[in-house]
Amino acid sequence: MALISDLRTGIATNLATIAGLRTGATIPENPNPPFAIVAPSSMTYHMAMRNGMTTYNFVVTLVVGRADARSGQNALDAFCSSTGSSSIRGAVESDRTLGGKAFDCVVTQMRSYGSLAIGDTTYLAAEFDLTVQAD
Repeated sequence: MALISDLRTGIATNLATIAGLRTGATIPENPNPPFAIVAPSSMTYHMAMRNGMTTYNFVVTLVVGRADARSGQNALDAFCSSTGSSSIRGAVESDRTLGGKAFDCVVTQMRSYGSLAIGDTTYLAAEFDLTVQAD
């Protein structure tokens, strides 16, 4: 059976292939964007006979700086693109087995594109929903 921490680590490892992107399981104390936070959101058990598969859903929250709204939005747009060197989808799906810990991993959607306040600072952010199939 796959451990959630192994799947989260596999997703973070794939995200780390994007140059300059920091990844983690929690919001950092002193954010230094761009960064992505990987968190589980739900699990569906018994997807195959004899507990053979579980569907894990994760949310990746991507945060970029907003010192200049135009450049921040351009950076966020590049991360939201379906292809390219900064694509969250492209990076996550670059190893869909997450280092051999999953049967498959896909980014199903991007949502919540907009402002995000952390402490006294407002950033730009987007959330990406991922579905992972594992035993």
